[in-house]
Amino acid sequence: MKYSVFTEEHQAVRKTIRKFVETEIAPHVEEWERQEYFPDWIFRRMGELGFLSLRYPEKYGGAGGDYFMGIVLGEEMSRCGMGGLPMAVAVQTDMATPPIMQFGSEEQIQNYLVPALKGEKIACLGITEPNAGSDVASIETRAVRDGDHWVINGRKIFITNGVRADFITLVAKTSPELGYNGVSLFLVEKDTPGFTVTRKLKKVGMRSSDTAELLFEDCRVPAENLLGTENRGFHQIMWELQGERLIGAAGAVAGAQKTFEKAVDYARQRTQFGRPLVGFQVIAHKLAEMATELEGARQLVYSTARKFASGEYPVKEISICKLVGAQVGYRVADAALQIHGGYGYMMEYEVQRAWRDSRLNRIGGGTDEIMKEVIAKTLGL
Repeated sequence: MKYSVFTEEHQAVRKTIRKFVETEIAPHVEEWERQEYFPDWIFRRMGELGFLSLRYPEKYGGAGGDYFMGIVLGEEMSRCGMGGLPMAVAVQTDMATPPIMQFGSEEQIQNYLVPALKGEKIACLGITEPNAGSDVASIETRAVRDGDHWVINGRKIFITNGVRADFITLVAKTSPELGYNGVSLFLVEKDTPGFTVTRKLKKVGMRSSDTAELLFEDCRVPAENLLGTENRGFHQIMWELQGERLIGAAGAVAGAQKTFEKAVDYARQRTQFGRPLVGFQVIAHKLAEMATELEGARQLVYSTARKFASGEYPVKEISICKLVGAQVGYRVADAALQIHGGYGYMMEYEVQRAWRDSRLNRIGGGTDEIMKEVIAKTLGL
């Protein structure tokens, strides 16, 4: 299906990514889900193919593509049959690395961004803490300047790619007395003394991705690893979250589209009372409702992406996209499981994984409740 926001170049890239997903990822989905880990070569392979750098400048090894190249990647990866791997890739391309491109020094770009785009270094984003999730301003991780180093103490949790990451784009308090105006960003390498991955977390869904708890105990980071401007980290990470949420919404809708297609196929093949399920009005109408919600959510994402790609900062629209995309994605997965009946609840059917994986979209990157709060504020409420 083609949409006006995509050019022939976008569609050519989409075709290439889809072939990669079908031939190099899809055959391994069940294995990687069972072992709750996909191999690191995925990052290197995607780097070789240029998928990790589609919308980064050519001078840094990128393709110089527009924002919709990132949308294409997010959509096609989300059709692979599991949510964990696309989420891990999105952290690499749209969460942990954009702040380096936007706020980093040339040295930081060369040392961290360029190898990340090649898949030679894996990145993670360290925001969430045991006592601070959506409330970024309340984080407790502390960074104190000591000569030519920053000494970091604190704990992070629910960190995607945290087990395998070569470096962390870390959010920490540098001037606690200033509240959200006292937050800064740092680039922390995994072998830095005082940094420890304390445990790999067990999740309900998104099982192929690694999610970690991280500990910083007198972790000494070189002063030059401060990313951007001291005490401007809150504003920098809020900028990052907008792109993350929009890509997340696009991925949620695309993944739900794949689940919907599977449900349609099942409803056509499954026979009850002498006719296929799709022959019953209640099922046909349910599928019609799913298709309608998906198309509405998709066009909302594309409309908002146009604004973001043109340089606008449409916080309200992005928040609406995140809210609607995540909710529609989950409703479609839930309806698809219902159409499958008892079989949908069995592990041998893919729909159960889509149902489990899609639930995280309503939590990660900003909960439904936080999105509603942001929307309300933009309305002056």
